[in-house]
Amino acid sequence: MVVTTGPIVNSAVNGLRPVQMVTVKMINRSLTQNASVLIQGYVLDQVRTIYVEELFNLNPNAVFTNDYIANVDGYEFKVSVEDHDAIEVSVWGKDGAGHIVSAHRLVSSEL
Repeated sequence: MVVTTGPIVNSAVNGLRPVQMVTVKMINRSLTQNASVLIQGYVLDQVRTIYVEELFNLNPNAVFTNDYIANVDGYEFKVSVEDHDAIEVSVWGKDGAGHIVSAHRLVSSEL
């Protein structure tokens, strides 16, 4: 399974980008199967440049949450899970105060 946010525009408005941080949240709904997960984050400028690469195992019935810096003009997050269909992913853009920016919120059914 591979899910991606696709390219997200995060251009500054009055000198401040709407999103400063991205939270990736995942749940492994399987009661028995571990999931091998790769999270990749990209800066989208003139070229697509990787700046986040995290590989880990997500235990059965476990939840994963992590924050990543996203104070860039454009970004994309990609989550790859090997041979597993019980994983749900959401991605949340947040401003400098940690408030969710609704235009930068993607839940599992949208990815």
